[in-house]
Amino acid sequence: MHHRSSTPADAATGYISAVRGAVVDVRYPDAGLPPVNTALVAETDGAAPLILEVHSHLDLNTLRAVAFQTTTGLQRGIPVRSMGAPVAVPVGDAVLGRLLDVLGTLRDNGPALPDDVPMRSIHALPPPLKSQSAATDVFETGIKVIDLLTPMAQGGKAAMFGGAGVGKTVLVMELIHAMVEKYQGISVFAGIGERSREGHELLTEMQASGVLDRTVLVYGQMSEPPGARWRAPMTALTISEYFRDQKHQNVLLLMDNVFRFVQAGSEVSSLLGRLPSRVGYQPTLATEVASLQERIASVAGASITAIQAVYVPADDFTDPAVTTISSHMDCVVVLSRVLASEGFYPAIDPLTSTSMLLDPLIVGQDHYRTAEDVREVLARFKDLEDIISLLGIEELSTQDKLTVRRARRLQRFLTQPFAVTEAFTGTAGVSVPLVDTLAGCRAILDGKTDDWAESSLYMIGTLEDADVKETAAIRKGAA
Repeated sequence: MHHRSSTPADAATGYISAVRGAVVDVRYPDAGLPPVNTALVAETDGAAPLILEVHSHLDLNTLRAVAFQTTTGLQRGIPVRSMGAPVAVPVGDAVLGRLLDVLGTLRDNGPALPDDVPMRSIHALPPPLKSQSAATDVFETGIKVIDLLTPMAQGGKAAMFGGAGVGKTVLVMELIHAMVEKYQGISVFAGIGERSREGHELLTEMQASGVLDRTVLVYGQMSEPPGARWRAPMTALTISEYFRDQKHQNVLLLMDNVFRFVQAGSEVSSLLGRLPSRVGYQPTLATEVASLQERIASVAGASITAIQAVYVPADDFTDPAVTTISSHMDCVVVLSRVLASEGFYPAIDPLTSTSMLLDPLIVGQDHYRTAEDVREVLARFKDLEDIISLLGIEELSTQDKLTVRRARRLQRFLTQPFAVTEAFTGTAGVSVPLVDTLAGCRAILDGKTDDWAESSLYMIGTLEDADVKETAAIRKGAA
């Protein structure tokens, strides 16, 4: 059976002249080279065709390309033909509820996509500045500490920064869960360089909760070559942009983990022969992060809201990758290993997490004042911790003792059980409206819970839940 080739008639065939891991050199003896970002196909005998992407022209006859699949067993001399265009992936309603890889190939063992599915190039320019709209609508999550101290913007970019094992993926999964009830748009999840187990858990959980039909999953797993991990977020963005621009629908874009995108770029950069920059990162770090983040924008009538998990290597928040990513964010949520070790979940650091939306003109004077008062009490408690550990709490002034008492109650009130951890903890997850969060914090600040047991405020939803717990404890003590 004869297949119609998508190769332009005048495109010459090259051949592989060198293979260095995920980077392949292709030589064209007597013709012009395909442009940068063009997709190439290497046809190997008996094996699936290998897709490459042109990265640079070394001389008039040789180009350097990045492979999207493993290059094991690839030989010199294998013919390579140009596709005549960049890598294009399927978009639109047909991909809803499906799991795709970086090339848009289905990986969920489901039925094939229809022939008329629209295709889009994974490379696109961000929307022009004049057509972008500012993001000032608050995106309520039901997670107390986020809604109070780091409100998220509809159409904004929020990132969860944390080291290994402090709860980034759990927090992103809980945010997905929280959005399902309130949020009626499309969700696109990009799993970049993450464990296959996590991807499988997310897929089965989405199937069980019935939200998969409004979600697209795009994976570039940890086991895949760096080229696939490097371009996976571009595939997810392309699908998101189609729903925003063509369908005028709001899109929630979730990425876990953006640090792995930088890491894959660093691997590719080394193989391309570039000199490393600070801390061994690629010299193009800022450009690569910007090319991804600047495409996440709101245009008239529709927005892409991005929630991203970012791994912090060795808990070093001054790492170049971390500082580069955080400079693009409206909302920065920092996860603390100290809080996680003390059992405060979500382990969000209230003093270092920030949001551009925490402004009295946006959230209102009442919310702003409460958030500032909470921060002030917690900051004072942090200052007093050294004195307490050295001399004991008895050495503090009466006012400072009161501050410590309220700060410890606030810390516990800002914890909450998650729906996604219910299977492990046995505690049902709760979603707390912002008005209840503000009322609870204000009551603690005003001293209404000074006589309550601290444990009554730990891992509950609203202050009413704590009241029930406290009353039950008093009755048990009396009995």
